Amino acid sequence: MELTVYLAGEIHTNWRKEIKELANKQNLPLQFKGPMENHDKSDKIGEMILGEQPSKILTDEAASSINNLRTQLLIKKSDVVVALFGEEYKQWNTAMDASRAMEAGIPVILIRPKKLHHALKELANKAQVVVETPEQAIETLAYVFAEN
Repeated sequence: MELTVYLAGEIHTNWRKEIKELANKQNLPLQFKGPMENHDKSDKIGEMILGEQPSKILTDEAASSINNLRTQLLIKKSDVVVALFGEEYKQWNTAMDASRAMEAGIPVILIRPKKLHHALKELANKAQVVVETPEQAIETLAYVFAEN
């Protein structure tokens, strides 16, 4: 059995690389998906496909509609979503992706530091598992494959 894991969260740090390396060390049968990590491409995809837009707002809306389509399709094809909330960046997209998965009945492993407990209490209450580190998220997924 192989699981597809959608890695929801900010795209500015290397946390996805860390998750993938931890999974590889344990030889876990996981395939990873996630948002467009090329921030410039993500911001410009609307104009790349639809052409120049008359305002910055319409440029953002064109890009967001295409990014939302991509995200929705990839999350729906995933077996589990790992959503990381870090302390450095605002996490609106992460919250949206996690709630999208929850509404679709896709299990969510929420990674968040204790410091963000209160801010994420409702989301954490709906997640299947709440952990504080990428290592704990991978250990949780490794347990899925444990024999006895």
